[in-house]
Amino acid sequence: MTGGAGFIGSNFVHHVIGNTDHSVIVLDKLTYAGNAASLAGLPEDRVRLVQGDIADSALVDELFGQVDAVVHYAAESHNDNSLHDPRPFLDTNIVGTYTLLEAARKHDKRFHHISTDEVYGDLELDDPARFTESTPYNPSSPYSSTKAGSDLLVRAWVRSFGVKATISNCSNNYGPYQHVEKFIPRQITNVLRGIRPKLYGKGENVRDWIHADDHSSAVLTILDKGVIGETYLIGADGEKDNKTVVELILAVTGNPTDAYDHVTDRPGHDMRYAIDSTKLRTELGWTPRYQDFEAGLKATIDWYRENEHWWAPAKDGVEAFYASKGQ
Repeated sequence: MTGGAGFIGSNFVHHVIGNTDHSVIVLDKLTYAGNAASLAGLPEDRVRLVQGDIADSALVDELFGQVDAVVHYAAESHNDNSLHDPRPFLDTNIVGTYTLLEAARKHDKRFHHISTDEVYGDLELDDPARFTESTPYNPSSPYSSTKAGSDLLVRAWVRSFGVKATISNCSNNYGPYQHVEKFIPRQITNVLRGIRPKLYGKGENVRDWIHADDHSSAVLTILDKGVIGETYLIGADGEKDNKTVVELILAVTGNPTDAYDHVTDRPGHDMRYAIDSTKLRTELGWTPRYQDFEAGLKATIDWYRENEHWWAPAKDGVEAFYASKGQ
């Protein structure tokens, strides 16, 4: 698999090792968002970490010859960073995915592509609709547009070359091993350090949250049962606006729910995402474990409280970056 030292990728590795007999080869560039410590403690005879670039065709070709299936998690994924410097997003999300697809084509290997609901753009706050597999693409940032492009490459390689691929588009993940630049872990670690959380704009933006372990079980289900060429949306009915999430983090940690600061909203900030995962649930029989967002959030806060050694090295740099932008 690619990107297995990142947030949702490492959660998938832990899920596979804990729930199946499979072994995993992880290809990860170990950029700032990849952390070998996220794989610490896993059995060395079942997990092998290879540091490398998914755009390195020779390395990718070598590894494809050693596996039965490939799950493609690797991506540049932080919206704020894509606004600051879009180029790495094209290199990884477009060129990297192309390189993997060519290897899947050559070696005739099962391929599953991890994507995001952000390819669909956003919904109005008062719109009752949710994204489905037939929603037109309407990306609004360099990040989401490169993910949309990678999805379309996968579809083209299935149709043009017979690559045995599936795609999943998932709502926002939360859980262990998420980089502290991201919304939920940034706020959790701020609170744990006695720093007031920061909220973009009015905090009305809505995200459809899913615990990373539920995302992992859904991906494994698609890998085992999914129909080649199909796209499946993964969601757990976890719509919450950002203001509610921040206030819930404060409440769970025993702080006043108004102990946060508003900061300038980021450019092009999508208003609402919402996933309809009916197809995945009815056709493949998947159901999420964490259907109570507060329970999942409490478990996540506990993890960050107990694993400061994992997130502390990156925290100061992240906060310095945001401070320089007034956020």
